[in-house]
Amino acid sequence: MSSEVRQQQQLELLQMEEAEAWFEYLEATRGQPQVRYAETEPWAWIRLKDRLRTIKNRRKKLVPQQRPQAA
Repeated sequence: MSSEVRQQQQLELLQMEEAEAWFEYLEATRGQPQVRYAETEPWAWIRLKDRLRTIKNRRKKLVPQQRPQAA
C-alpha cells in the first residue's frame, strides 16, 4: 500500500472521528431540560473542543502546511 493511500485512509478516519465528536456533543445536549442543559453543555463543549484540537493536530502531522511558492 502506498503512503498516499495510507495517508488518505488516515485522513478519512480523522473525518469520521470529527463527526463522531460532534454527534457526541449533540447527544449530550439535545433535548435536555434547561437546568440539565446548563449543567451538561459546558462539559460537552470543552470535551468537543479538546477532541477537535487533537484531531486538528493529528491532521497537521499527516498533511504538513505547504508554504506559498515565491513568484
